[in-house]
Amino acid sequence: MRPASWKTSIYEQIARIGQATASPTRLELLDLLSQGARTVEALARQTGRSVATTSHHLQVLRRARLVEAEKAGLYVTYRLADPHVGDFFLSLRGLAESRLAEVQHMTRQYLEQRGALEPVDNNELVRRVRAGEVTLIDVRPREEYVAAHIPGAISVPLTDLGKRLGELPKRLDIVAYCRGPYCVMGLDAVDLLRRKGFRAHRMEHGVPEWRAQGWRVETGDDRHAGGRP
Repeated sequence: MRPASWKTSIYEQIARIGQATASPTRLELLDLLSQGARTVEALARQTGRSVATTSHHLQVLRRARLVEAEKAGLYVTYRLADPHVGDFFLSLRGLAESRLAEVQHMTRQYLEQRGALEPVDNNELVRRVRAGEVTLIDVRPREEYVAAHIPGAISVPLTDLGKRLGELPKRLDIVAYCRGPYCVMGLDAVDLLRRKGFRAHRMEHGVPEWRAQGWRVETGDDRHAGGRP
């Protein structure tokens, strides 16, 4: 093979990754799978798309070796093929944030509509979380918490938060996190907590961002609400 042909062939293979991820739906699926493995049905429900459409997009990602699938009975469970895939998604998102002004504009516009633009130092929140100075709650669905969560976090899915307010101490600030900076569950949780008289903040870091810093994550069951984080 001539050098020029060899180089072109390599670029063609690299382009498979770009082609597979050149879809908002497939990027959203990678984002969700960064939280943990799940079935096609669960992914379809969480993205608001049909099972058939979701399965098609997953097959595209699978052909590019970005995800893997395992069948158990009638259900197929997908997961990221390698931790590098999660790192790639975070790098791609970071590149978009740094190079495309539209990302920042749309984010600011949405947060303004939510009344959520008060100055919050995310680095300071992270420091307080790591020091155990706040009550940290994970408002993602339970299965995502079990798959991986930030150490010290209590699992309080957003759907259960209103019923479990009595379990949360008011002596400490509450920090809520979900799936990262573009996840609205954390915003919804903070809105509810503040209406009920809690001092609450949203942390932009989710599990993938936490792990990308080289910090430890935990798996399995949660601690009891009201205990020390």
